[in-house]
Amino acid sequence: MVIGAAVVLFIASFLSLVSAPACSGEFCPRESSSTFNAWDSLGLLMSMFLAGIIAAALIVVARGLPTPRKVAGLELGQFGVALAVFAAWTAFWTIIDTGSAGAGMILGLIAALALAAGAVASPLVPALKAPLVGAPKPAVANPYGAQPGAGYGYPGGQQQSYGGQPAPGGYGYPGGATQDPQAAAPQTPAADQGAQAAPAADASGFAPFWFAVPVARPLYPEDGSPTPIAELAPGTWYLAVDQHGSGLVAQTQDGRRGLLQDTTGIQRG
Repeated sequence: MVIGAAVVLFIASFLSLVSAPACSGEFCPRESSSTFNAWDSLGLLMSMFLAGIIAAALIVVARGLPTPRKVAGLELGQFGVALAVFAAWTAFWTIIDTGSAGAGMILGLIAALALAAGAVASPLVPALKAPLVGAPKPAVANPYGAQPGAGYGYPGGQQQSYGGQPAPGGYGYPGGATQDPQAAAPQTPAADQGAQAAPAADASGFAPFWFAVPVARPLYPEDGSPTPIAELAPGTWYLAVDQHGSGLVAQTQDGRRGLLQDTTGIQRG
């Protein structure tokens, strides 16, 4: 509606403002009434026709932006509404003062009133409040320090150990032995048949993943008992099978499961 009114305003600016040569005042043509249009009167052109077109442009731009932008303390949309109302106000009193209004003046008044009505109704009518361009979706931060592109399942490739030196050949496990990642990963039903499958997300949406701790941390029973059942060592990969509040339910290489309460600084595979 706003864009259509602006187009009509632009067309009306080229049409005659008066319908008869017998007139007086600022808008009386000197030669022929059929050639006297808004472009022959700079004041009327700027305060009515171009003001309405600029108002429509500001409203459309404001609706297309995902976040509001301000000019002189006013949002672009508010500034456009005020300018549209001013253009309609100017058109109304100008057509009264002209006396014998032509096609350009009548069509300009109708377009200016339609523009002002659309501009005022936009923030009031719920159906007209929707932005022309959808707001961007907020980026969801990866939990537990996961890096972009890090998939689930057992980490692959050579990793940097916590001592600053590359781990030779594989991943370290308690006791100082170095094992092959595929051999050390907990076996799944698919793996028992000769295929190593990556852990899948459960019904709650949690996807199991491998992680390592920066320092030794205790692993507590899932029932909340204060006595640790194991200790997670740095440089060793463990499988997170579930989330419990801010903690993780972890599984060790020997199949024991427990709650890791402190998950700060863990490295995700």
